[in-house]
Amino acid sequence: MPKHSALWLSLCLSSLAIAVSFVAATSVTTAAGEQQAIAQTNPCASSNPCASKVGNVGAPLAEQLQGKPVVVDIYASWCSACRNIAPTLSQLKQEYNGRVNFIVLDVSDRAKASQAETRARELGLGDFFAQNRSQTGMIAIIDPATGNILAQHRNNANRSAYTSVLNSALAQK
Repeated sequence: MPKHSALWLSLCLSSLAIAVSFVAATSVTTAAGEQQAIAQTNPCASSNPCASKVGNVGAPLAEQLQGKPVVVDIYASWCSACRNIAPTLSQLKQEYNGRVNFIVLDVSDRAKASQAETRARELGLGDFFAQNRSQTGMIAIIDPATGNILAQHRNNANRSAYTSVLNSALAQK
């Protein structure tokens, strides 16, 4: 290979490496900035990756769920995370009995998952279920009037993570 061809090749590769480094650094900085913004909006996001996925289920929930915050549990009998959070959910059900709607979408097997899908659609949670059906051990707290997801946790047995959101939602009613 002639001497100047090797030099040009070296310069081109160096330029490419610099461009790739710049793009990668910009992407990391942007991603870090977005995560920091999410964490500022939702302080749980830094310790709980699911908490950063707050959003909306697509529309207000069904009429029978209106007026009370909704706790949705994506459950499976074989799920160790589900067994881990079961005592916490049981405590919450007792503590908030009559003031919060608790919905369990059981995906333990195909038949139960099909029933859960039908129930989710009836309750206005069809899109949410479609996006999260494989996320067993995931709990979402939803404002039924707006469909906004107030909090989302996965395998989180920390009772206060739920009570703080539920108490805040109930105070706004």
